[in-house]
Amino acid sequence: MSLPPNFSQAVDLSSLGKPAPDTSTVMPGLVVTAENLQAEILPLSSTKPVVVLCWSARSIESVETLRALGNLESADNKKWILATVDIDTQAPVAQALQARTIPYGVVFIGGQAIPFLEQALSETQLREVINKILTLAAQQGIGEEPVEATEPEEDEALAALDQGDYATAEAAYKRLLARKPSDNFAKLGLAQVQLLIRTEGVDGQKVMEDAVRHPDEIAIQLQCADVEVMSGYLEPAFERLLRLVTILDGNEQKVVKDRLLELFGLVDPADPRVIKARAALANALF
Repeated sequence: MSLPPNFSQAVDLSSLGKPAPDTSTVMPGLVVTAENLQAEILPLSSTKPVVVLCWSARSIESVETLRALGNLESADNKKWILATVDIDTQAPVAQALQARTIPYGVVFIGGQAIPFLEQALSETQLREVINKILTLAAQQGIGEEPVEATEPEEDEALAALDQGDYATAEAAYKRLLARKPSDNFAKLGLAQVQLLIRTEGVDGQKVMEDAVRHPDEIAIQLQCADVEVMSGYLEPAFERLLRLVTILDGNEQKVVKDRLLELFGLVDPADPRVIKARAALANALF
């Protein structure tokens, strides 16, 4: 790897005018130098991702980023390797890594360099980035994919489901969604549990016969669609509710539409049956 000159022309030093933070304690990570980068640091990336952070003791943000990465490396029990480039003592190395501001991060996976950081991030944000790095590396046969920690409410819900206690599982998922409204796994879990609740103890054969006799009874058609989805008959369920959407309006139409969207959410969005039904729903509504 060549080490271009004129590093000072490539690095934005505008953020370095602040008082230097205390770095008297030992900073985390392997120290990268021009001598060990190619001989020692890069070969490590054949077995684990090597996360390299360019930093300076004169930049509070980069020091905080480095310490946060050190915390994450320890928490991950060395599933990846943290290495550091002090731009004040290793300017040519930072230049070779194409650092133009700090903190600046690049990860090596199997010897390939991938920039991943050009601004300070919180430790929570860095956790998400590291998980993506680990996943990418695992897809290339290097290291292991991260194991996502489950939420306590999710653990409670799954334990309740094992016992057939759907009400407790539903309550647990609702509490999780109240705390994390955008949690897609919780949304899916709640929808699954509510489908189980709606179909528990139902005589599927009788429901389907009633649906034939009463094609315009909304409650019966909704229940029949639930039974069909539980039985794997997705297209008949979708078509059943789509027909109602086209003949209803107002609040009744909304009830059916919302149930249809809920059932869509139980299936892989790439499933052609879902794609087709979603298009039909859009046509019916607009």
